[in-house]
Amino acid sequence: MNPARPIGIFGGTFDPIHYGHLRTAFEALKVLRFDEVRFVPCGDPSHRNIVYADAELRYRMVDVAIKDQEGFLSDDRELRREGLSYSIDTLIGLREEFPERSLALIVGMDAFLSLTKWHRWDEILNFSHIVVAHRPGWRAPDIGILSNLITENGTHRIDDLHENTHGYIYIHAVTQLEIASTEIRELVAVGQDPRFLVPDAVRDIIKQMNLYMSETNE
Repeated sequence: MNPARPIGIFGGTFDPIHYGHLRTAFEALKVLRFDEVRFVPCGDPSHRNIVYADAELRYRMVDVAIKDQEGFLSDDRELRREGLSYSIDTLIGLREEFPERSLALIVGMDAFLSLTKWHRWDEILNFSHIVVAHRPGWRAPDIGILSNLITENGTHRIDDLHENTHGYIYIHAVTQLEIASTEIRELVAVGQDPRFLVPDAVRDIIKQMNLYMSETNE
C-alpha cells in the first residue's frame, strides 16, 4: 500500500461485471496513479427495481473477475450493511477507515448525469473526489446544477486528486468498450455465449448457476 496515492472506489450492481467495468477501473488505476481500486457491489440497490443475480453471486463474480489484477480489491461492505445501499454511506465508512487518504469515487458519465437524484448527493465531495469516466455518446453538462458543480470543483490536474483527500471532480476519458450488463443478460437469456464480453471465470459462474436464463431483462 502506498498511502500517498488515492484509493479508487468503483461501485455498481455488476449484474454481471464485464470487461467494460474492468477496463475503466484498470485505466483509473494506471493513468490516475491510484494505489488501489476497490470494487463495491451494491447490496440492495436503491436505484433499480430488479436485480437479476443475488448479491452474493454478484460479489462472487466480481471477486473472480479481479483476482489476478494487482491493485484490484473486492469490498463486501454493502452486502454486510442492512437496508438499501447508498454510496454516501460507503464513503462515510471508508473515510472513517482512512481519515488521511485521498478517496475517489469512480462513476460513468451516465451515472454522473443523474447525480442529483442520489441520496445525499450534495455531501459526496465532503468525503471523496469524483472521477467521471467519459463513455461513448455522453458529454459533460454545460448548464444547470452539475455544470455549476464542475465549474466550482472541476480540475484537469491528476495531482489534485493526490494532494487533497476530497473535493474535486475529474473527468477522465476511457477506452470506449460498448459493453452493457443488460445486453449480456439478453444474450444469455436467448442461449448465446457471453465469451469475450466477460472474464472466463465470470462466464463459468453464469453457466454453472444458470444465471439470467429465465429472465426477460426488460
